Amino acid sequence: MEVLVSISTEHAAADGLAADRPVSLTAPSGIDRAAHHRLDEAWLAAAWSHPTTRVFVVSGGQVLIDDTPDGGTEIVMTPAFEAPATETHRYFLGTGEDGVRYFALQKDSLPGRMDQSARPAGLREAGLLLSPRDAGLMVHAVALENWQRMHRFCSRCGERTVVAAAGHIRRCPGCGAEHYPRTDPAVIMLVTDDQDRALLGRQVHWPEGRFSTLAGFVEPGEAIEQSVIREVWEEAGVRVGAVEYVASQPWPFPYSLMLGFNARAISSEITVDGEEIEEARWFSREDLRRAIEAGEVLPPAGISIAARLVELWYGAPLPKPTA
Repeated sequence: MEVLVSISTEHAAADGLAADRPVSLTAPSGIDRAAHHRLDEAWLAAAWSHPTTRVFVVSGGQVLIDDTPDGGTEIVMTPAFEAPATETHRYFLGTGEDGVRYFALQKDSLPGRMDQSARPAGLREAGLLLSPRDAGLMVHAVALENWQRMHRFCSRCGERTVVAAAGHIRRCPGCGAEHYPRTDPAVIMLVTDDQDRALLGRQVHWPEGRFSTLAGFVEPGEAIEQSVIREVWEEAGVRVGAVEYVASQPWPFPYSLMLGFNARAISSEITVDGEEIEEARWFSREDLRRAIEAGEVLPPAGISIAARLVELWYGAPLPKPTA
């Protein structure tokens, strides 16, 4: 079942921001993953040979995309009989509402295009251009490819594993263990204080002026709310009280799930850790507007949920630099 993931705040509603705009990569794709077919080899073989089945190649987190006559962008797909040959890295992604079955093939490189109009693209670029259907297919394929490439050997006995369940399991022929795709939960949070200022930070490897929300991985045995409190304290030295879940976003870079939160600070003094965060500042809405327009601050952009968290606090789409 597809669920529309949308987020809203008091400020967004008051200022007319489209509160029901979905987080990138979470809009309903219309694809039924049909997991019950993954172990049915006869069904998979029939689906693969069906003339309406569509296939695309994923390699190194990229697929081929192409512009359409109506001004859109789509993944370059072919019928199964035109797809490159592979038996071991064929991933069943699901069935569309029109009955079309979709597969991804993991290859060492993307195929060429005779017309030269297609181009390779990763999710950070393509995620903003593709339809919900194609974006959903791509994020599924990229996540599987990342996991497959990085988990080729059994963590129990060290034997090389083999692909099963249409790309969703790796089995060990040595000890019989089954290994499933890995997803690492990570929290990302927009922290505000009693003046409704937002806390934004700059990571040590980011360019000067790049600021975004704080984020970090959930540790073993830790609740996600505890993770929010710990990460904000460790990175910025700010104590957090109330924590409110907002929305999630798949983030296969390489295999994370971003869990978005709003958090209320109960202290305001900032002490950055200097290892992950080099600089952190409190911004009022006017502070942030002026800094962005002057080109002093580069806010989060693109498909990351960070941009939506900041927008929803800001109450409108973020301004553009004018300097």
